[in-house]
Parts: sequence; C-alpha cells; structure tokens
Amino acid sequence: SKIFFFMNTKVRLYFSDKIESDLVAHLKKEQSHYIKDVMRLKEGDIFSVFNTQGEWNAIVQNYEKQGTKIRILEKTRDKKNEQNIWLTFTPIKQNPMNFLIQKGTELGVQKFIPILSERTSVKDINNQRVKKIIIESAEQSNRISIPEIEPLKILKDFLFKFPKNGILVFCDINCDQSDFKKILSKKDLAPVCILIGPEGDFSETERNLIIDLEQSQSISLAKNILRAETAAIAAVTLVNYYLNLS
Repeated sequence: SKIFFFMNTKVRLYFSDKIESDLVAHLKKEQSHYIKDVMRLKEGDIFSVFNTQGEWNAIVQNYEKQGTKIRILEKTRDKKNEQNIWLTFTPIKQNPMNFLIQKGTELGVQKFIPILSERTSVKDINNQRVKKIIIESAEQSNRISIPEIEPLKILKDFLFKFPKNGILVFCDINCDQSDFKKILSKKDLAPVCILIGPEGDFSETERNLIIDLEQSQSISLAKNILRAETAAIAAVTLVNYYLNLS
C-alpha cells in the first residue's frame, strides 16, 4: 500500500563496516529484528544504510538464520562538512541523560565529553549504552555522522588537554554576558566546546580554573537557573545558530 511504502523509505540503519555498491552482507541480530519484526520490511524492500562514508540504498534479499542478507545499491548522499561542536557535561540521572544525548545528536554535536567535578552527584556513565542512544538518534534524525563519546575524565585533566586552537563556551550562571555572536565570530576556531556544570554548580576553585583557561569564554544562557539537560540543548542550539551565520 502507499502508506507501507512511505514507512519503508524512512528506515535507516548505521552500518559500521565499509560500504560499496553491490556489496552483499548480513545485518546484526538486533538490526535484523528491527527491520523484520518492528518495521515489517519484506524481501525486496528498499531501506538506507549509512556511516561516515555516506549513505546508500540497500535491498532486503533474504531473511536467514545468521541474519538478514542485504545487498548495497547506489549511493544517495555524501557526508557533508559539519560544525565541530563538542558538549562537555557532568553525568546526570538516566532519563535526563538520555534526553541530553538524543537531542545533542540531533542538533549536530560531534563529541560528547563527560567529566567529574567536585559536586557531581552521579559518578559514572555507561558509554556502551550512550553509544547505542547516539546511533539510534542519528538513524532517526537523518544524520550521517556518528558523534563520539569519550571516557569519563576529571575536570582538571580535560582543561589541561583542551585544544589550543579551540574555544570553550562556559555556561556560567554567575555571568551576565550573552553575546554568542561576538564570541563565535572568529574563523579559525576548531572545535567549539560547550561546558555545562553540575546541578550544584562548579566550586569556586573549579570556576577559577575554567575562567583562567585562555580559550575559555563565559556566557549566560538565561536569567533563570536551568537544568543541566535544558542548558545543554539551549547552548548547542545557540552555538549552531551563530556558527551557521558566519
């Protein structure tokens, strides 16, 4: 039916191996279950596969015990240059964390960097689970690139190793400045890294370390106190907007 065909055109899967036209391959068990039992694709139906090389059409050839057998057809999209936006945050509870990762991926974050600070309440992060959320969000948002998720690190170590040619956008509730346009007007910045603090904010010692970093620029997001996931999405949206103006 026409409705079923429309649904099929929306199926996108991340394919981590090399992709080329006429390649025959088997999907992983979880992906096979998704296209067969969830999306109900039939043999002969067309869907999309993608990775950092671009995006291709693919056809379901057979449903086999070892996995769905597919054949790669023609390439439909090349990977485009994207803004190099990083998001650095302290771990938070699972549901807000899921939201932060999902929306950050949709908005084009290239790298997620979890850090530990003195007042961080959640002390660990399941990078494997986060990676799964990233891939699912990229599949659903029509994005080709897959963001990185770095191992959890201490704030001091992150600051010490921060790239000399980058800019650290510090979302500071004690700051009055909100001129993103001025901060992001430089052309030689790579990357632009957003730093979101924990629920209890950074300690005074940590704030001084951040502010003293040569690449750091303090910014205010709102007059109200924002939850970490709200601040992250607001900051990424604003950075995206002003970077795309230049």
